[in-house]
Amino acid sequence: MARIVVIGGSGLIGSKVVAKLTAHGHEAVPASPNSGVNTITGEGLAEVLTGADVVVDVSNSPSFAPDDVMEFFTTSTRNLISAAREAGVGHYVALTVVGTDRPNTISYFAAKTAQEDLIRASGIPYSIVHATQFFEFITGIAAVSANGDALHLPGNLVQPIAAEDVATAVARTAAGEPLGADIEIAGPEVMGLDEMVRRGLVFRGDAREVVTDPDAPYFGARMEERTLMPVEGVRLFDTTLEEWLPANPPRA
Repeated sequence: MARIVVIGGSGLIGSKVVAKLTAHGHEAVPASPNSGVNTITGEGLAEVLTGADVVVDVSNSPSFAPDDVMEFFTTSTRNLISAAREAGVGHYVALTVVGTDRPNTISYFAAKTAQEDLIRASGIPYSIVHATQFFEFITGIAAVSANGDALHLPGNLVQPIAAEDVATAVARTAAGEPLGADIEIAGPEVMGLDEMVRRGLVFRGDAREVVTDPDAPYFGARMEERTLMPVEGVRLFDTTLEEWLPANPPRA
């Protein structure tokens, strides 16, 4: 079995990836600033990657401000690539988002594209997993879309996925041979971004109105209708929003 280091291993996806890999007999090592591993400063990277067969990067920027998010993903990825080369890591797996390869003005996507390009050019065998929007993002999207007592959201199409399914896809990829390519993963249902949030709020008894507004930005940017949609060949998972909501009540 493999020694697999999971960067961001204490987060939403990372903790699930570690649990899944461990359950299948791998030595899954969670790595984050909490465990003394910092991809921005490089602290702890050489030590944690010693003897690693695979590195999985599911870390995320603490700030989505354009300059901050670009700095995070480029600095972090360069440091991780350098340390992985030194350690002789044979497979570099990264989680990113669907839509980074389509025209858009989303600063987060630009930073993820820079990350992806660095990995592809690194010379390390790699696999890049592009996921659609998580069901877990409903609360965050609602928070940034509030306009008084209403939420203004575009009806751009999404095919959202549960974090549990994302972790399954990442863990399977990490346990397999390097793809030398990108894959996309998504949930089973196509809906509008507005509909996803509306259904989530209604189920949770949140009385705020979701207004469908084609001019409303998504995290500060406007998108084409299908920017967030996967393309042909996407790997589909089964969890629906209706199944996910009762199992994921809002935190107190």
